[in-house]
Amino acid sequence: MTTENLDVVLPDDRVKAGTVKHMFGRIAGRYDLMNRLMTFGRDRAWHREVVRRAALPVGGRLLDIGSGTGGIVWAALEQDFGLSAVAADFTFEMMAAGRAQHGCRAIQWCGADALALPFGGNTFDAVTSGYLIRNVVDIRQAFTEQMRVVRPGGKVVCLDTSPPPPGLLQPFINIYLQTIIPLAGRLISGDRYAYRYLPESTRHFHTPAELEVIMQAVGLQKTSYRRLMHRTVVILQGTKPGATPP
Repeated sequence: MTTENLDVVLPDDRVKAGTVKHMFGRIAGRYDLMNRLMTFGRDRAWHREVVRRAALPVGGRLLDIGSGTGGIVWAALEQDFGLSAVAADFTFEMMAAGRAQHGCRAIQWCGADALALPFGGNTFDAVTSGYLIRNVVDIRQAFTEQMRVVRPGGKVVCLDTSPPPPGLLQPFINIYLQTIIPLAGRLISGDRYAYRYLPESTRHFHTPAELEVIMQAVGLQKTSYRRLMHRTVVILQGTKPGATPP
């Protein structure tokens, strides 16, 4: 792909937030269906794994930032319906689709900017996100905000896509990312841009090791990550220093 074409797909940081917001607004109605197809139905299992790693106390408080249609929050509530669960996103069309899908009053929906969260410090027992970090302008600031609002001893857990590593499968993974996903996305969602942006932003994203370094740089401890789906998906986690939440 030429630099010119790449610039069309990956927006400059100055316009990235607005571009991403409008893109997710356009595909909100077909977002979950495309995720099921692209992940071969594994996305729900990954949501449950994020919740497991968040290690929430019974009846605890969860913030899922960049929550979209609320998949991770719903997975948490399936395990403990007594949770106080906040689903925060800056794309209102995505949250509207989530409300319509889940019909669950237990989820508190909130418009929020991941780089300036509207919550006080030490508010939540865990902070999770799914496919957020790849889409923000300032990754360090996003992790800084997540660590600020989580209680001492609480977990920050991040699910995202990851650049395909070198190996025998890399050519086949690249064909899937660059050809099959854009075609399927265009046919199902009707949006040419969104499902070209996804594979290109994945291929040019940080490695899990680089993201772990950023998490450590903002002060998170006991960091680790697990790669999934032929190492094209990653779950990272870190713990805020201090006492374990009650």
